Amino acid sequence: MDLAVRQPFTLVIDEFQEFLNINPSVYHDMQHLWDQYKDRSRMHLILCGSVYSFMQRIFQDSKEPLFGRADNIIKLSAFDLETIKKILKDHRPQYSNDELLALYAFTGGIPKYMEMLCDNRTRNHDGLSISEMIDFMVRDNSPFIEEGKYLLIEEFGKNYGVYFSILDAVAGWRNTQPEIAAALGDKSIGGQIKRLIEDYNILVRRRPILAKEGTQAVRYEIADNFLQFWFNYFDRYRSMIEIKNFTGLRSIIKDDYTTYSGRILERYFRQQLAESQNYRDIGSWWEPKGDQYEIDIVALGMEKDHALAIEVKRQREKYKPTLLAAKIERLKAKVLPGYEIEGRCLSLEDM
Repeated sequence: MDLAVRQPFTLVIDEFQEFLNINPSVYHDMQHLWDQYKDRSRMHLILCGSVYSFMQRIFQDSKEPLFGRADNIIKLSAFDLETIKKILKDHRPQYSNDELLALYAFTGGIPKYMEMLCDNRTRNHDGLSISEMIDFMVRDNSPFIEEGKYLLIEEFGKNYGVYFSILDAVAGWRNTQPEIAAALGDKSIGGQIKRLIEDYNILVRRRPILAKEGTQAVRYEIADNFLQFWFNYFDRYRSMIEIKNFTGLRSIIKDDYTTYSGRILERYFRQQLAESQNYRDIGSWWEPKGDQYEIDIVALGMEKDHALAIEVKRQREKYKPTLLAAKIERLKAKVLPGYEIEGRCLSLEDM
């Protein structure tokens, strides 16, 4: 700070949260020095960290010494859909939409994972067919096999077992709290779910569109596509990995791909609609009781009384317009009276 009074420069400290393990008093020292010098010192200080909960605690917990000191906080995001498409086209110019969906499902657009898959080339193959991507990820010494564990154990600490069990249940499409609790032997898990949402940013809470904050019709999703995939296959089939039955696990993933990717396709289109910036709210709609009407995606347009109601199908021929029309009438009666609601099907060809 003294040097920066005389000579402006940028200082970058990576894995800044590690001071918590080495010497937490560093943060108090930094607070004192920063407050003392900030008005005359021309230092551009960049502090990076890979453990989300620790970095959030250091800078956003009002009890911590560096609370309120950050001029700007950047939470790095995955690539958007257009960037994923451009990268895939660079490496596989004639890619199919199903291959695009697979890359999105396996990586979620995280640069590190996309880079590993895109670098998996041979003389005759670019490595980006669905089968080749699965073969590359599911093999002996694959970096993908332990990745989820490495990412999360530092976040969760020694109690990671309960958190892993919750995430394993959610990855298996048990998405309500009673279903998750039943999968864990009816343990009390409300506190852990709250932390997974608020402290770790791993789970997201979804309600029917326009539902009030206190509604009981809540579903949970793993926010990150890669972690969803990792828990669904690498964590769940850990015993197969331990005996090195990679052939069997590859077969399970390939056989399951059509069903699994169909669920991720809905997530893809939600993101596509959000990135278009043409809507003021995007979600799903379902009735918690009674006739169990459900619409995959409901998007409220910028015009106040216009909305889209979307059914997502991998194959368009499975779309039933009359069924969606009946659901739309129910949606109008229950939630969106007076709205003009356009029914639509989105499938692989719309990606």
